[in-house]
Amino acid sequence: MFLTRTAIGSGSRKVAIKGLIDVKGYVTTAACKALESTAAPATEDAVCIRTIRSEAEAGNLRIVGITNLHELAFGATGINSVYGTPANPLDPSRMPGGSSSGSAVAVATGEADIALGSDTGGSIRIPASCCGITGLKTTWGRVSTKGVWALSPFLDTIGPMARNVKDIVAGMDLLEPGFASRVPKIDSSRLRIARARPEVAVTDPAVDSAITSALGHCEAEVTPIDLGKWDEIQRSCLTVLLGEAWRQDGDLLKIPDGVSAATTHRLMLGSSIAEDELTAARAVRESGLHSLRTIFSSADVIVLPTTPTRAPLLDDTGTPITAFTRFANLLGLPALSIPIPVPSRERGTTDAHLPASLQIVGPPNSDELVCAVGAFFEAAIAR
Repeated sequence: MFLTRTAIGSGSRKVAIKGLIDVKGYVTTAACKALESTAAPATEDAVCIRTIRSEAEAGNLRIVGITNLHELAFGATGINSVYGTPANPLDPSRMPGGSSSGSAVAVATGEADIALGSDTGGSIRIPASCCGITGLKTTWGRVSTKGVWALSPFLDTIGPMARNVKDIVAGMDLLEPGFASRVPKIDSSRLRIARARPEVAVTDPAVDSAITSALGHCEAEVTPIDLGKWDEIQRSCLTVLLGEAWRQDGDLLKIPDGVSAATTHRLMLGSSIAEDELTAARAVRESGLHSLRTIFSSADVIVLPTTPTRAPLLDDTGTPITAFTRFANLLGLPALSIPIPVPSRERGTTDAHLPASLQIVGPPNSDELVCAVGAFFEAAIAR
């Protein structure tokens, strides 16, 4: 799960850092041989870990390692043929999810209390879903990405991963001091939830039942909605991701044997995307946000699955695992993934041990509210 183990600081709280975030004195490889062979050790920390460094040096926490990831953060399975694939602690025959695979596994195994990940198309939320933990994709632009190896600057975000929402909030306090003090208390009688059910052919009925059960525990007002412009948002996000990834990382293909065949293939998909296509795809952010304003005028948050199935098998690479996550990236919205139990009647035989995952999405810069709603769900389900 780790690219490099460290011992920075001496506190009892353990923090892990995804291996595309600059840590002073270490080479930022993004789990890619091309970078490992050409990059020098970082001369300073990424902006997002400066508070973490200060807290470590003050003895309040310990940075335990730099975590593995899907090569160049360009994939959602977490499978890395060069640096190895972190084993899903719930079931080693299943994907850990990506791209923040090592961060998710470090948290799920207790190697870290908080781990930082990045999320460009679901890369925090998907491994959180696969490994049965919690992860927050922050509002785009809210947490600095300076000193983070970019995949798609229009989509890239940094956020915390942890075993519960309380520790997610603690992680956000390290990224944005004062965050915890702004998390509101939730009054269930006033909470308004919009439930979305976008059509995805392989959605597991057990996931849908788990969300229905979770909503039944919360005693809030729930309204079914249709997410307008869904298909256009999905396509546009993929266009931006592929086009920007090629522009960011395409030159790495010039380094012999520097990039795996699978990642090379994905990078090449973006080579034919023209600038005018990128511009048009980016413009969908504003029109998409406009289409959601009516929903958010009568609902506090939107809920939907994080992934259409529970953790897929390692060889089941055809599952559209990003089907429910990409829209929040294109629109820049905060989105929290929390594990939820599957009703016993739906658990099946081969995956009965796997939780489902609920995704809670809010308007821009409602990260505090999204965390509060997540904590409310946790408490309601536990009752």
